[in-house]
Amino acid sequence: MARIRWTHSCVTVDDGSGVLVVDPGIWSEPEALLRADAVLLTHEHSDHADLLRIVGSELPVWAPSGADLRGMPFHPVEPGAEVSVAGFTVRGVGGRHARVLPEQDPCPNLGYVIDTSEGALYHPGDALVVPEETIETLLVPLQASWLKTADAVDFARAIDPERAFGIHDGQVNRRAIASVGRWLAEFGCTAYRSVEPGSQV
Repeated sequence: MARIRWTHSCVTVDDGSGVLVVDPGIWSEPEALLRADAVLLTHEHSDHADLLRIVGSELPVWAPSGADLRGMPFHPVEPGAEVSVAGFTVRGVGGRHARVLPEQDPCPNLGYVIDTSEGALYHPGDALVVPEETIETLLVPLQASWLKTADAVDFARAIDPERAFGIHDGQVNRRAIASVGRWLAEFGCTAYRSVEPGSQV
């Protein structure tokens, strides 16, 4: 079982028989798609979905029902639905992107619980919805226009995973990443650790 954390919110999940890439956005490395069997998108924003690169890969794509992917074909996923993607069982969690402003009408966003040989892995996309099931591996957003550090800490506490890694940090420098990471490790969950893009986790 291998997991590779790419830049920003892109992650590869590889169990030896299937390779799933979540959120290959415009800031993630092109090689993230090289061995992939399928793409899973939490939502339509370009930092999570590099549509030109995904179309060029000719990989099958799963995304939230109602996502605006500019005509790119995809398999729609409903909140709470369970689907099979690249041999993995995946369940959609949530339904809407977190609001930046109260009056905003946010786009569809699904977090995904992915069943792996090392237990459930959870990628929340751009929202902090706590899933019902036990999560062994949690991917925690570190920075966003819609996010406060206190909310990320509470999110990690509520899930209490065996392992937690930071994602969604493509707009901040190393000092900010280290600072948020310290808060998460000290007050969120002791299982948290920072991982450089391109590293296996």
